[in-house]
Parts: sequence; C-alpha cells; structure tokens
Amino acid sequence: MGIRLGDNQYGKAEVHLVHVNRDTDVHHLKDINVTSQLRGDLEDVHTVGDNARCLPTDTQKNTVYAKAREWGGVGAIEDFALRLARHFVDEHEYVHGAREEVQEYSWSRIRTSDGPHDHAFTQDGGETRTTVVNKDGDREWVVSGFEGLTVLKSTGSEFHSYPKTKYTTLPETNDRILATDVTARWRYVGVDHDYDKAYEAVRALCLEAFANTHSLALQQTLYEMGKAVLEARPEIAEIRFSMPNNHHFLVDLTPFGLDNPNEVFFAADRPYGKIEATVERDDAPGAGQAWKHVPGFV
Repeated sequence: MGIRLGDNQYGKAEVHLVHVNRDTDVHHLKDINVTSQLRGDLEDVHTVGDNARCLPTDTQKNTVYAKAREWGGVGAIEDFALRLARHFVDEHEYVHGAREEVQEYSWSRIRTSDGPHDHAFTQDGGETRTTVVNKDGDREWVVSGFEGLTVLKSTGSEFHSYPKTKYTTLPETNDRILATDVTARWRYVGVDHDYDKAYEAVRALCLEAFANTHSLALQQTLYEMGKAVLEARPEIAEIRFSMPNNHHFLVDLTPFGLDNPNEVFFAADRPYGKIEATVERDDAPGAGQAWKHVPGFV
C-alpha cells in the first residue's frame, strides 16, 4: 500500500485589521478579517520537516497589515484579496496558489444633533460582507456574498398542499410570518468589476425579491431572489443561498378568553428548516470548480 500527501494548504487565519483613512477630518473606517492560505511545493515540509519552501504564517499576517499601509487602505475587499493573492503567488516562486478569504464588518457614523459624527461610529447588526479569492497560477476567480442578513415578512406567505403522513402535525396556513437569515454566495465571471457597486446591487435585488414575492414556500422565495440577481447582473454566473426557516408559531390565547388574529407569535430558535440551493445560468463557465475552496456551504 502506497501512502502519499494529498491536497493541502496552510496559512494564517483571522487576521483582524482595522484601517482608518485620515485624509480628511471625516474619517473612514474599514474593519476586516483576513484568512490567507497558500498552496505550492510543500511536499518536503510535510514529509520530512524541511521548511525551505514554507513561508511562515506569521509573514502572511504581517503582509496583510503592511500591504494595507503600502496600498493606501483596503478598498473593496475583493480587490484587496486579489492583490494579496497576486503578491503571494507572483513574488514567491514556490507558491503556486493562494486563497484569500475576507469578511467585512460594517460601521455607521453616530448621529448627533449636528449630523453624522466625523470620527465616532456604531457597529451595525449581524450582517457581514464576505469574499473568497482564489489564484492558481494565472487562473483567478472570485466568490463574494453576505451572511447574517435577517429579514421578515409579517404576511404575504403561505404554506399548504404538502404531503401528509401519520407523523404530520403542522397545520396548513394561508397567512404566516416568513423570516430567515440569508447567507448568499455568488461567483463572478472574470475579476474586473466594480465590486462595491455589484455588492450593493445584489443585496438590494435580494431584498426586493424577498419583499415582493408572494411566497408559497421559502424555496420559491429563494429561487426568485436568485433569478432576480442573475437577470439584472450579467457579471454573476451563479448564486448560492443557505436560508433557515425561522419559525413563528401562532400562540393559542383561547385559555385566556382571547382571540389571536395573526398578531401574537412565539419565535422559535430551534429546530428550524434549512433551505439551500443554487440558482445558475445554464451556460455559466466553470460551474462547480470555482467552489472547491469555499468550504462549508451547500
């Protein structure tokens, strides 16, 4: 029986960087978390402990901070991740591939009686912008998205006409609360894009489709969100969603002599339905391969 080293990568995880742009009295904050991982000629370090081709993970960490200064800030996280990947692959002959994963945490200016404050901020909710950039030799691809976008509709959602078994207790409904925490990832065609503009557009399209779709199932809503994105944004090849069904159950108030016309609900945190799917163009190039280094999703 032969034994050999399989696919591998290594790097520094969760390098938390905050960059303050002080070009004017109105400061601009960029708060990101970077995980950098490299692939290349790493056989010897694994099999015999030869570190001659093992760029230290500490060096990767320092590079993230130094490049933020050298490049005058972060900019769009996709552009920052692409530049990091190109630096590691192009500047080190023993590095053949790089994976740069970045999360961005948003901050808003504190509003005062004089308007938004120049240099005081409050952190926004649980929503996080994400990107994963991969570079293998000359080939580059970008998968971006968001997670933790919590949305809710207080009506305009139904669920009925499903199969019934002896274990079915869920009542059918023509009017329910539909709530979810949206995780979305989309793959770009090519790498030359205005990523900030594209991100805002995709997010807005998802929200509008969620709001305007009269939903017969969360699956239907998911598909309509993805369809809206692909119809409007030709630079996106496919989009993947993971969306829990955050159940809201009508509370029985009859023991207290009260009716409940869809007004009082119990918000259950678990268990929950979990809906995941990809919406894609049938002619999208590179389907499947681009997700190889985007772990843990769909």
